[in-house]
Amino acid sequence: MAVEVLDENEELELWREFKKTKSIAIRDKLIRQYMPLVKWVAGRVSTGMPDSVEFDDLVGFGQFGLLDAIEKYDPDKNVKFKTYATTRIRGAIFDELRELDWVPRSVRQKSREIEDTIVELEGKLGRTATDSEIAQAMNMTEAEYQSTVMKVSGTSVLSLNDVWYSGDDSEHISIGDSIEAPSSLNPDVIVEREEIRRVIIQAITELPENEKKVIVLYYHNDLSFREIGAVLNVSESRVSQLHTKANLRLRAKLTSVRKGIF
Repeated sequence: MAVEVLDENEELELWREFKKTKSIAIRDKLIRQYMPLVKWVAGRVSTGMPDSVEFDDLVGFGQFGLLDAIEKYDPDKNVKFKTYATTRIRGAIFDELRELDWVPRSVRQKSREIEDTIVELEGKLGRTATDSEIAQAMNMTEAEYQSTVMKVSGTSVLSLNDVWYSGDDSEHISIGDSIEAPSSLNPDVIVEREEIRRVIIQAITELPENEKKVIVLYYHNDLSFREIGAVLNVSESRVSQLHTKANLRLRAKLTSVRKGIF
């Protein structure tokens, strides 16, 4: 069935009618309208995932997020539905992946070892540690460290989508998400969220330049690894490696800073 393309005014009227009537027919129309968004988000999430994670499963998980977004979206707030829904869809996918616990224990342990090493090393150095310094601290050659980073690459997207829970237990703030603070939140929670955002932004600015570019292009400019590779003139596998190293550094930095906030 072909999806009717709505202009901005038609879309707004459809949303307002749905909020008034909760019409199942309108809800189904909205689902059809935004299913391509679910597939787009699932496609981005699937990048770097192991073969055991099926694309169709990710789409199925994302549909739950789309339904949640449709039910909770307020068209009178100054937020586009696609922006709002992308957060919900991505969150639903990662919630399901966490429930499945698909990451092998050995890989999860190695990822934690790298993060712990970075926390300890940068605490001593007072600056961002280089790859060679991290490798040396882990009693590895730099080549062995780079190989290890690639082995844990499948976990890195998941980890950054579960960076930091705010005072409101129903929401979290991550690198990829910019969650709107509802007016119903109390002032303390709003202040806490803004402080967390500030800490995340500061952590990103301290990354090595190429890793920072990958994070910005991937999470804020919505480019794929292949597109980022074209921008930076490097291979897609190199982008994946930079993305994973940036994630590990950010997790380490945020873990260290978090201890001082909570």
